[in-house]
Amino acid sequence: MTRWQPLPDSLPREARHLVEQMRVLKGRTGLSLAELARRTAYSKSSWQRYLSGAKPPPRGAAQVLGRLAGADQARLLALWELAEQAWQPGGPEPSGPLQDVAAAAAAAAAAADAVGGAGAGPEPAGGAYGRWRTAALAAFAVIVLLVAGLLWALPRRAGDRTGARPRGVLSRAGRSRRASRGRCP
Repeated sequence: MTRWQPLPDSLPREARHLVEQMRVLKGRTGLSLAELARRTAYSKSSWQRYLSGAKPPPRGAAQVLGRLAGADQARLLALWELAEQAWQPGGPEPSGPLQDVAAAAAAAAAAADAVGGAGAGPEPAGGAYGRWRTAALAAFAVIVLLVAGLLWALPRRAGDRTGARPRGVLSRAGRSRRASRGRCP
């Protein structure tokens, strides 16, 4: 059983709740940090930072931990959404009952989104994902066009070379046949 250090006091309440839940899930799996790293795409030191509250966990890390522990994905992703907003520099600061109502509404909306898009698969949050995806698709399209252009142009060039040979010039194969015809009766 892992003994966790107390979470920093500066950690927002929503982020604290997510980290505590992820600690419970990690304990439920029975895996060490090294085993968790071997089964996921995140290193042992990354898991240590996520579970100590030093760094916000990416959405994919929360999802994979939830899957390994058999947790309710919609609830976990709703917690992650709230923690993500709280971890951001301009994130919401709790200031009373009105904030609690807003947080509950946001959690319900995030849970509804998670349940509605459950078949869509994991997807990083934020505009960075959209920019990277657009850039990757554009690069892929350029590569496909270049390869298609090369494949289209290369046979034409080869055809031009063979078709440009003067009529009186014989190929090597033609020369060797004529030479052999003259020698052998």
